[in-house]
Amino acid sequence: MESSEFRNLQAPLKDKYRTNPESALVTLRASGNLGEGLTCKVETGRAFVEAGLHQASGGDGTLICSGDMLLEALVGCAGVTMQAVSTAIGVEIREGKIKAEGDIDLRGTMVVSKDVPVGFKAIRLIFSLKTDAGEEQIKTLLKLTERYCIVFQTLVKGVPVTTEYSQQKLHE
Repeated sequence: MESSEFRNLQAPLKDKYRTNPESALVTLRASGNLGEGLTCKVETGRAFVEAGLHQASGGDGTLICSGDMLLEALVGCAGVTMQAVSTAIGVEIREGKIKAEGDIDLRGTMVVSKDVPVGFKAIRLIFSLKTDAGEEQIKTLLKLTERYCIVFQTLVKGVPVTTEYSQQKLHE
């Protein structure tokens, strides 16, 4: 897609959001159902993905780990954002690969040590690009990709997360 096509695609949306800011608020949703054993069937909008324990925490390796899903969401969002940014600023990328790696100390989630925090200790987002862009263009591309990638910004800044529940009695 050419830069002008991309701008024309987004122009009416940007105008709408400027004149009617509340229309820019979108609520994304995900849902799932508890599955057999230690699984959860997550609806992706296209199909169900069955999540389970990672092999390092007792899984058999046949199900997707939710930690992997988090990294996959980061890769997907960063890739789409980079494509949009490169199109907008006119940086041609002939080929690109994106990889996310995350380090987890499983002693926390497996209650081996209460002193070890649960969650990722570090996440690395790695881009490998085939492009003739100069160093300054690449720095700008990466800076803007980080700035506008929703998943990246959510992970870096953190957001309040709340839990709710409803209950149906088994014998009613």
